[in-house]
Amino acid sequence: MSVLDSIRHWLRARRAKPDPWQRLPYAAKPEMFGRGNQHPFPWYFEGESAVVVRSVDDVCAWLRACEYVRDPELFNESDFWQHPRTFERLRQGDCEDYALWAWRKLVELGLDAELVSGAQRMSEDSGGHVWVRFRDGDAEFILETVCRDAGRMVRPFEDAKAEYVPHAGVDRTFTLHAYRGYLLSRLT
Repeated sequence: MSVLDSIRHWLRARRAKPDPWQRLPYAAKPEMFGRGNQHPFPWYFEGESAVVVRSVDDVCAWLRACEYVRDPELFNESDFWQHPRTFERLRQGDCEDYALWAWRKLVELGLDAELVSGAQRMSEDSGGHVWVRFRDGDAEFILETVCRDAGRMVRPFEDAKAEYVPHAGVDRTFTLHAYRGYLLSRLT
């Protein structure tokens, strides 16, 4: 590659918008998920679930029957991550409670699912957000667990990804992933 080609490549790269979904070559730190994450991720899979689901549609239907309640009102804490079994009993919580439960259920269904923490671009709330990204066969989706609109709760990844800025993720094997979105959020 000539020097001129190198300069052109560098200029194109500078003009290209960085992809927040690019995984970084190091593992995320647990604190990247938020203050309320006080347990190792395998802990959220301990104990038997009382809710039987047979499909992604069952997961969504169960979640839509739950009540969204912020942590300060429910637990008198700014950020508290419930165990999925507690969430099953209360049927109340905020985004990470919904997402933790859904992530566990999708993994139990045998799907390749990842719990993702970061920010939602269109959110009026300046705080963090947690959702689930999963693969079913060759198709990849985002599950917006707190969405009430059944038609928008599960969306193809390519259609929904621009609405999210991922910081960290944990997959079904409890491997932690850091995303470029974390760095981009620190630079702005």
